[in-house]
Amino acid sequence: MPKFLLILFLFCSFGYGSVDLGVDVFFESKAVETLKGKKIGLVTNHTGINKNLVSTFDLFLRKNQEFELVAVFAPEHGISGTLAAEKDVPDQKIRGIPVYGLYGKTRRPTEAMLKNIDILVYDVQDIGVRSYTYASTLFYVMEEAAKRNIPLIVLDRPNPIGGNVTDGPMLEKQFRSFVGYIDVPYCHGMTIGELARYFNAEYEVNCRLEVIPMKGWKRSMHFSDTGLCWVPTSPYIPESDTPIFYASTGLIGQLSLVSIGIGHTLPFKVIGAPWICKEDLAKKLNEQRLPGVQFVPFEFIPGFGLYRQENCKGVLIFVSDRSKYSPVKVQHCILGILKSLYPNIVTKKLSSLSKEKKELFCKAEGTDKIFSILSDKKYPAWEMIEYDMDKRPSFLEKRKKYLLYD
Repeated sequence: MPKFLLILFLFCSFGYGSVDLGVDVFFESKAVETLKGKKIGLVTNHTGINKNLVSTFDLFLRKNQEFELVAVFAPEHGISGTLAAEKDVPDQKIRGIPVYGLYGKTRRPTEAMLKNIDILVYDVQDIGVRSYTYASTLFYVMEEAAKRNIPLIVLDRPNPIGGNVTDGPMLEKQFRSFVGYIDVPYCHGMTIGELARYFNAEYEVNCRLEVIPMKGWKRSMHFSDTGLCWVPTSPYIPESDTPIFYASTGLIGQLSLVSIGIGHTLPFKVIGAPWICKEDLAKKLNEQRLPGVQFVPFEFIPGFGLYRQENCKGVLIFVSDRSKYSPVKVQHCILGILKSLYPNIVTKKLSSLSKEKKELFCKAEGTDKIFSILSDKKYPAWEMIEYDMDKRPSFLEKRKKYLLYD
């Protein structure tokens, strides 16, 4: 077995489901015939593979006698997914085809990049969290396509967290940015195709959008239920369950309070610092009785990043029931309990936080209210947990018309 396929095989999950991805449906149906004689621009990266592990890039090249692939566009982390967060994605050529980076100084496809393109196609695996920039790249592409009346086809993929998990604050307009471009909860419970439909209508983009749905995917599925192969979407999202933990600690990482496992073998699944008593933290967190989760006292030593080579004491997050688990509630609970247990340390670290880091935290949260509650209140956990929950019913009602499954 080739080395690349062996690595992918190790990430494959064998669940009860048998899911055909949007890319599978597209190439196995007459839909692909709409591209005949056209010049194609493809937005993709290493996550764009079909159920048989063939890259979307290769699938398009195989059909180059019927249509012409003239440009490829790569989101954050690059076409191969190897670049670290916030690193610029350079332009390059692969097999003679220009690959344009859409992360760095250029985040939108330009007039020159889109010249002579008849149809755009998007196929990238998202992780179901508003702050992950792959979705923002799609929205930027939609806006630029709409300006030029270029049709866009989105090949749908699973939300790895599942289609029923909606959690966290909505996005306030003044905090709209590349790490949060549309007003949905931090965990929105939508596929990338459903998000595209939502954005196109609610924001009146008027893109000539077509979404190719999957076959066999259900809203109750986590990625491990699909029977599909998980390709790490970025360097610190190595496993199919990492996205739900990213949604549980990723925001905490913006505050430089504790290590969230970056630099260790369990990114986003642990939190810890040299100044924490692991037993006290686990006890207080478990006393909150959040559904579907337990906190296990844990120690680890990061190889790099915050608290590099220091013994960090904290907790391992154990999800006992994914159907009841609310990742952003867990995240806000952890922050609140840390403030209650270690008020002097947390207050000092928050007050010394750079303006840029504070702004990025608020943009990712979609609001500055969480930071204010954390800074000002002695026992902030439950006020943060309950913040913005009253807006959830109206969002769930609004999103119904954009859902493609169940």
